[in-house]
Amino acid sequence: MLKQRTLKAMTRAMGVGLHSGQRVELTLRPAPVNTGIVFRRVDLPQPVDIPVAASSVTDTRLASTLSKGDARVLTVEHLMSACAGLGLDNLVIDITAEEVPILDGSAASFVYLLQSAGVVEQDAARRFIRITRPVEVREGEGPSLKWARLEPYHGYKLIFEIEFDHPAVGATGQRMEFDLGSGRYAREIARARTFGFTKDVEMMRANGLARGGGLDNAIVMDDYKVLNADGLRYADEFVKHKILDAMGDLYIIGHPLLATYSAFRSGHGLNNKLLRELLSRPDAYEEVSFADVRQAPAGFDNLMPPW
Repeated sequence: MLKQRTLKAMTRAMGVGLHSGQRVELTLRPAPVNTGIVFRRVDLPQPVDIPVAASSVTDTRLASTLSKGDARVLTVEHLMSACAGLGLDNLVIDITAEEVPILDGSAASFVYLLQSAGVVEQDAARRFIRITRPVEVREGEGPSLKWARLEPYHGYKLIFEIEFDHPAVGATGQRMEFDLGSGRYAREIARARTFGFTKDVEMMRANGLARGGGLDNAIVMDDYKVLNADGLRYADEFVKHKILDAMGDLYIIGHPLLATYSAFRSGHGLNNKLLRELLSRPDAYEEVSFADVRQAPAGFDNLMPPW
């Protein structure tokens, strides 16, 4: 049986929020089977549990935000991406402010934390959402066109294409295909950092955003070049970060997908729109598990090889 997974031990992280600039502490705890991933705002007078679900997403401007009532948690996608990449099903995340810390701007620090805590199998079958019919969402047309699509696939593959008219981005690969079954998430995807342009950062700060952002947790570009002294971590780091984000956004559905996800210029908003479109079409998916590991997609029984 392909089993559910949780942490072996509790682990902690501290940092600042990318947009709020607030100091925040995370405590990641093991959770029982079928709990899913739950954020717990422990800084509030009465702690509030915010289960991860597509319907809990209330804002997708610049990041994915989950809410329950007046309580919310911002910028969850990098941590969710790490959980998806390592195959974690059940986790309770205590958080002391409303934004997940940005750390180094990638998912690598979260991967390290999760791997260091250890992952254990649980006595329950892992449940997947298997796509049975294509689902697509589109926005804009011509130069402003963007789209995202899910199609049937026995595994989980992501194909992403970006389109930035910028010398630094144009000099790198702007299209990538990644298969989770390869077992190379930690090496090939997790270290890709978020990126932005100096003119956008200045505008965001003027609007009270990006207060915790800088060269130590993002790739920053002026009109011509990358400003980070150490350059890029991957030759195609920009598009790899978009795949990292997409994995986090899509894992918000609550279960791992069995699908090919392909996208052109998609972002947090369109990714969530795709999940909601999928859930509105019961004929396009089914929930499955694998009593025999040999029937599962290749590589899915070992998503945590060493770095």
